[in-house]
Amino acid sequence: MHDDPALDDYDWPTCAAGPEAGPRSHQLWTDELGRLVCRPCEDKTLARIVELPSLFRQLNTTAALMRGARRPGGGSSGSKTPPIPPRLEVLALVGPGGVAARLRDIEDSWRKALGWTVAPWRGSPTQAVPAHVTFLSNNLPWACDAYESVGQDVDDLWRLHAECTAIVNDERKPGRVQIGACPVRGEDGPCAAPLTARADSHRVHCGACGSRWETLGEWRELRAAQERVAAEAAGVAA
Repeated sequence: MHDDPALDDYDWPTCAAGPEAGPRSHQLWTDELGRLVCRPCEDKTLARIVELPSLFRQLNTTAALMRGARRPGGGSSGSKTPPIPPRLEVLALVGPGGVAARLRDIEDSWRKALGWTVAPWRGSPTQAVPAHVTFLSNNLPWACDAYESVGQDVDDLWRLHAECTAIVNDERKPGRVQIGACPVRGEDGPCAAPLTARADSHRVHCGACGSRWETLGEWRELRAAQERVAAEAAGVAA
């Protein structure tokens, strides 16, 4: 129960966090009067903000694999033009109008309310997301206390976190994408065993010949080797 009795002629202040963060009807406690967002919703919002860089890294890795992946039943793995990625919403979140831009818009609105200059350009989305998260984390207490539009921003942050989490979890369930045949040459020619990779990692292991590609750079070398094998095979066929 609330720590103060209800008054028939008085609407007790409620938390400004909206449907994404919880019911609008929960009341502020006596020691929260003057705030716009209750402390539990502030704590939950902070927890989600600080998880965004990790979620973004997983989405970004997934997007990199998709750009070179082959869908089951798709074209040959040596195609120079990869098929359309099967999860366009992943690329939308890691691209220019995705996570970084949505965090920047919230940061800019807070900076405007504080009378500060707009957020400086921070490079690529990969570079910008951690910087935006640092700003929002540091200034969340002020926003929950004094920024009139904080309720909408809390909703947006929770929604963004939910979108990223849903996609990351969904990509991890199937676990793997097909990335073509192993190009490592043996005595009888290329290994040619089908290769797969986890959607959240650049590490690739051939179960047939034991070859490994552990880093993004090595994964790019793998793709180049696959294209060479495919080009050689096309030349022989011609």
